[in-house]
Amino acid sequence: MAPSSSPRFLWSLLAQRPGLLALATISGALWMLPTALLPLVVGAAIDAGIRAHDVGSLLRWVLVVLGLGVAQMIAAGTLNWAAHTLWIHGTASAQRVVLAHVVRLGGTLTRKVRAGEVVAVGASDIYRIGGLFEVIGRATGSLVSFAVAAIVVLWISPIMGVVVLIGVPLATVGIGPLLRPLRRREETHRERLGQVSAQAADIVSGLRILRGIGGESRFHARFVAASRQVRAAGVATGRIEAWLAGAEILLPGLVTVLVTWLGARLALDGTISVGQLVAFYGVSAYLVIPVRTATEASYAWASALVAAGRARALLRLEPEPAPPEQPEQLPPGPLELFDESIGLRIPAAELTVIDAGEHVEAFAERFAGQVRAGGVPLRDVEPDALRQRIVLAHNQDLLFSGPARAEVDLGSGVDLESALHAADAHEVLSALPADEVLDERARSLSGGQRQRLLLARALCADADVLILDEPTSAVDAHTEARIAERVKEIRRGRTTVVFSQSPLWAAVADQALDVGAKP
Repeated sequence: MAPSSSPRFLWSLLAQRPGLLALATISGALWMLPTALLPLVVGAAIDAGIRAHDVGSLLRWVLVVLGLGVAQMIAAGTLNWAAHTLWIHGTASAQRVVLAHVVRLGGTLTRKVRAGEVVAVGASDIYRIGGLFEVIGRATGSLVSFAVAAIVVLWISPIMGVVVLIGVPLATVGIGPLLRPLRRREETHRERLGQVSAQAADIVSGLRILRGIGGESRFHARFVAASRQVRAAGVATGRIEAWLAGAEILLPGLVTVLVTWLGARLALDGTISVGQLVAFYGVSAYLVIPVRTATEASYAWASALVAAGRARALLRLEPEPAPPEQPEQLPPGPLELFDESIGLRIPAAELTVIDAGEHVEAFAERFAGQVRAGGVPLRDVEPDALRQRIVLAHNQDLLFSGPARAEVDLGSGVDLESALHAADAHEVLSALPADEVLDERARSLSGGQRQRLLLARALCADADVLILDEPTSAVDAHTEARIAERVKEIRRGRTTVVFSQSPLWAAVADQALDVGAKP
């Protein structure tokens, strides 16, 4: 179940590593504190050492400066490690959560979400979430160091301290009005990016067809137009980012000018010393860093909220059918199937061939919705348990790029060589390059070659019930006859259902049914 809001989703990922979060926060504070304290130390060295001509005091303050430098060096190394580890954790955790849910959705995903949206989440959004995690240590360190510096300045000079305490927060708040339009434009840009990714995926999947009908030029024009919309949305977002970059320099700069002017007046009046004037100026110049870090954190927060919202949109999807409230267990061993809607019974441990005519898809949907396995309604079985026992293999399933044998071998009990023999797929492997590596979706293979590898993979699953949808529609008759006989042999003792209009499958079946005339 997805968290009810984007902030809760981000916090749920961050709360998984509390120790790492604490380390980033502490090291961030220790990294920023020396920078905030250094102007105060330099001011004290001027008053106690240089103006008083006290060499010993000056050397002591020099040692303090060196100590601050060493502490900052150690803290910087720790912060760098903690920040990058948090980035990896945020990115990997978001990817793991989304990927696990996508796998759980199964076929529901493709019916509810375009492929480009999933690609955009994996290629863009998860990195924005990681970017927020990476800036946490610096943001908290800037906050802590600002508070310490403000307290010290307030103790030295209440007037100057008030200017710092009021001016810097106002400078930071002044950036706030830019964040809302930034988030809106980020959402628009992200929406455009998802659309163009989906369009690219559709074009690539149908490229062979487009070439056949001469439609490449038209789809190229559509893709160019969509890409221009993405670019325009990106430029609009960039304008807001440019205003943010200018504001983070201008607003703290005004505070620095005010502090310098006021400090000079106080120094001329003798209210503060020269060293304190230098300290105040140094602190006001340092305050640019916290404001810039706050701006970076605000931008990362706005981007991460948009990204988390997209990820949550996927996580809110539920598989169809939904998991039962009180799941039942399937009985062990071979399963008998019974379709209540049409009274169709498929015996356990036999090969049943069904000729559904032109109504294969409609029949399959009705069959999947009303069937009982071993006397248990499929709708009452936990989906994960159902997938382990019953496998539905389409002849248009996907083969991913990589070693062919690793792609086919599911390691579920059936020997790979036996499965390849039954599917008559050894010839397919011999037609591949020497390393037997498949390209994406095995596009270099013919339709019949892909079907044979898909069949071998389905046989490797060693499911108690295997349902095959036209597994040999693209192979020649002699090959199909060999495959039908071998599949019956390798699946002996388990339930196998084949949707096919081929008489070669019907010839070897234990039971052949013709339901093509049914509505």
